[in-house]
Amino acid sequence: MASLCAIAQQKPNIVLFLVDDMGWQDCAVPFWTKTTELNKRFHTPNMQRLAQEGIKFTNAYASPVCSPSRVSLMTGMNAARHSVTNWTLRKDASVDVVDSVLKPPLWNVNGISPVPGINNTVYATPLPVLLKDAGYYTIHCGKAHYAAMGTPAEDPLKIGFDINIAGHAAGGLGSYLGEENYGNDKNKPESPWGVPGLQNYHGTTTFLTEALTIEALKALEKPVADKKPFFLYMSHYAVHIPYGADKRFIQKYLDAGLPQKEAEYAAIVEGMDKSLGDIMDYLKEKNIDKNTIIIFMSDNGGFSQAPRAGKPHTQNLPLKAGKGSVYEGGIREPMLVKWPGVVKPATSTDHYLIIEDFFPTILEMAKAKSYKTVQPVDGISFSRLLKNNRLSHDTRPLIWHFPNKWIADDDAGINYRSAIRQGNWKLIYNMKSGSKELYNLKDDIGEEHDLSVKYPDKTMQLAKLLSQQLKSYGAQMPVYKKSGKTVPMPYENL
Repeated sequence: MASLCAIAQQKPNIVLFLVDDMGWQDCAVPFWTKTTELNKRFHTPNMQRLAQEGIKFTNAYASPVCSPSRVSLMTGMNAARHSVTNWTLRKDASVDVVDSVLKPPLWNVNGISPVPGINNTVYATPLPVLLKDAGYYTIHCGKAHYAAMGTPAEDPLKIGFDINIAGHAAGGLGSYLGEENYGNDKNKPESPWGVPGLQNYHGTTTFLTEALTIEALKALEKPVADKKPFFLYMSHYAVHIPYGADKRFIQKYLDAGLPQKEAEYAAIVEGMDKSLGDIMDYLKEKNIDKNTIIIFMSDNGGFSQAPRAGKPHTQNLPLKAGKGSVYEGGIREPMLVKWPGVVKPATSTDHYLIIEDFFPTILEMAKAKSYKTVQPVDGISFSRLLKNNRLSHDTRPLIWHFPNKWIADDDAGINYRSAIRQGNWKLIYNMKSGSKELYNLKDDIGEEHDLSVKYPDKTMQLAKLLSQQLKSYGAQMPVYKKSGKTVPMPYENL
């Protein structure tokens, strides 16, 4: 057996830095052909630094909401296959808003499970288990949100992490403020929103993002000292609601004339960016930066539709819609990768990819050969793009499936929709109305011009391909309440 030192020399450390609800333009790095006014609003020098040291992906995609993305990340499965299509919280309880016409399918409301036999879960071999098998020390820090309360995978330790810092079943937080004990209210002990495990910071002025970063760096001391390769899953609660004032950064945004909540949001983004910089500085200080891969990603689009939370504080324009939607504003993400010696610095690619691709890519980075999973893996490694950013688009279809009702507003472009992208063409299927929309993203990134009537053959071709893919995944469809019949696939409804 190879020594730990030899393993460390052979295998790179991997930091997966995942942000929650971060919109496409919520940073100073432009993920488009030009810098926008919104890019100019934010101060994210460490994202800019990472972009200069790595590669920028301008067509990176996730699912419309958090749990589907996170389960895809941990399993390599498309959401249509793993059937965790909406966010999870309480055991055996759906979070879908009641609709007068459709009823959502019996989706896997309990999330992922590392063991068989748990009702309403997808049984899978999780990514951290395979990384541990490959010799990695695995650290989870921040938001988990893989499974419902009372099921095994609500605890990240049960899916292969050696260390869990502040991760549990909830996908949100009670508060960012140490003064408010991060939402842990002794008068409401039944509330699921209090961030766990950070009691040492309760009553202090330490913002949650900073507390998590401090604890993550402490956790890295062991594998660094042992010269063992590590996987740090730095999964911030930022930039999820409810917003709070990060006193370190907020004043500059207020001075710039932003309203209070907009200023709070911009300060939370900057605090997230500081966390990234602190980790990068630590790696350099320990002289392990040249053997560490950093991957930056968001789990879904910016929270631009907020009917349940008052005025929205993030915008995705020119992208259409936001979190919860299969329009570009809900699924297109900021993504950066630094891989010293492999990725050419300060490069960019417009080649598209999707969140389940992270699973095989990270395992390939970790040199985890001949691994076995109980689940089929839909993701495709993007390591070749990291080695050659000039690769042209192929004809691979990307699939999104959301047979659920996330918000009450049916006019927000969110509920009961599936989508497919192939090349520059994108088709969206509205399960409730049966309508289809066709867009050419190269010419119309804002999805303003529906071309389905102008190009009926392309509409039919993509509807057929979307139907084939959904059927191959065993995708669930909602049911008409009045008749009890299942909503047809897109091609059946032409």
